[in-house]
Amino acid sequence: MSDLNHTEQLFKFEHFFELSPDLLCIAGFDGYLKKINPAVCKLLGYTSEELTSRPINDFVYPDDIAITIQSREGFSVDTPLLNFENRYLTKTGEVVWLSWTSMPVKSSQLIYAIAKNITHKKKLDDDRNRHLASLTKINHDLKQLSYTTSHDLRSPVGNLLTIMELIDTSKITDGETLEYFDLLRSATENLIQILNNSVDVLIKKDELNVLIEELSLSEHLNVVMRSIHSLIKNSNTTINIDFSEVDNIRYNEAYLESILLNLITNSIKYARPKVPAIISIYSRLEGNRTQLIVEDNGLGFDMEQVKDKIFGLHQKFHNHIDSKGLGLYLVYNHMNSLGGNITLESKVNEGAKFILSFKD
Repeated sequence: MSDLNHTEQLFKFEHFFELSPDLLCIAGFDGYLKKINPAVCKLLGYTSEELTSRPINDFVYPDDIAITIQSREGFSVDTPLLNFENRYLTKTGEVVWLSWTSMPVKSSQLIYAIAKNITHKKKLDDDRNRHLASLTKINHDLKQLSYTTSHDLRSPVGNLLTIMELIDTSKITDGETLEYFDLLRSATENLIQILNNSVDVLIKKDELNVLIEELSLSEHLNVVMRSIHSLIKNSNTTINIDFSEVDNIRYNEAYLESILLNLITNSIKYARPKVPAIISIYSRLEGNRTQLIVEDNGLGFDMEQVKDKIFGLHQKFHNHIDSKGLGLYLVYNHMNSLGGNITLESKVNEGAKFILSFKD
């Protein structure tokens, strides 16, 4: 290679060194920088002369000096140091995170290093960790609230049931009053069972072991419908049921009843004005998966508007005094936590069709 060609090659390498957005450094085994590119000066805010005239450790964040020295002492002959992370202080006192890849060359007593500014990544990681910590605390607090609420409510409900047992129903001569009394007692018994199941589910979630068993859709739908008998009757709701294609599924009992309860009460709650609710509940086999469909003739949803928000927490799409934005959120989480999924087909004033697909 001629001297001219050699000079041209050196110029190209120097050009690459100067223009690289990454931090390029050549340091000595003595702990001083020998050569740096402009990216180093730009990030740290020092001139090249300032950076090369003082030991490297003068610029390292104090808490990271020990581990930085330790990493250098661990250098062996021609063995690179990969993805080593430490913090530096800029001239203005700002802390920046750098990720280093370094190669020592013992013969020349030099270390060739490339660093990337990962400060933004560290901030994202910190934000994510804080968010996860916050969610963990919220989840813990909600769980404790659920425990407390379920536990505390069982006592007055149990007392109510005890009082009912003390009432001599043989002295009630009016048939309609006796029927209402029986419905009230049945609803109270169902409520205390729901409270017991709530605590059981929380305990099983803590054990990461939700009980899966063979369940009859028709039997558990009947349990739910008995618990809201008065609501169905007073709203003139018609419920059509067809589990002829498939009745048994492997699922969690409390989750199934919660799903049915929320979907049915939502259909009644969001019926069109002056149009009695008609709810169709049926099952089918779609390939190897069992599907449960709950369909109504109610207000429906504008799917372009609700999009993926429909199953979000505290999302409300209709004005109703009892709307809390929790029902569909619970249904969605019940389904997804056990490997299933739920989809919605709907049009405004043409009802809603929820399709629940259970895990194979």
